[in-house]
Amino acid sequence: MELLRAVPLFSACSKRELSRIASLADEIEVEKGKVLTREGDPGQEAFVVVDGRARVTLRDRGRVAALGPGACFGEMSLLDQGPRSATVAAETDMHLLVLDSRSFSSLLEEVPSVARKVLTAMAGRLRTVEKEATH
Repeated sequence: MELLRAVPLFSACSKRELSRIASLADEIEVEKGKVLTREGDPGQEAFVVVDGRARVTLRDRGRVAALGPGACFGEMSLLDQGPRSATVAAETDMHLLVLDSRSFSSLLEEVPSVARKVLTAMAGRLRTVEKEATH
């Protein structure tokens, strides 16, 4: 739960909400080199890095970021199952938490307060990205 609290997407959630999110997430291990998301492919889950590192790449810009413990990616797919905005591949062996869109939808129905908190966090993240893109 402490790891989830450190994830900006869930940082405003209460202990009860975090506990429910943790109960819905699956833990997986992936090997170095595994592609976790591919730009343009439909997405159905979000990932939280527990241990290890991943690289984020865009077709037109190459490597754009590195992700480590506490990082979350793929969260837009929890809301719309739309195409992935980037490719994310494991740079090392990784331990991840995975939350699929079906579980996330049930969470929002059971605990509606999570929706507002997650949407606020996503709006903040979008504003940051937009600000960085204009500078």
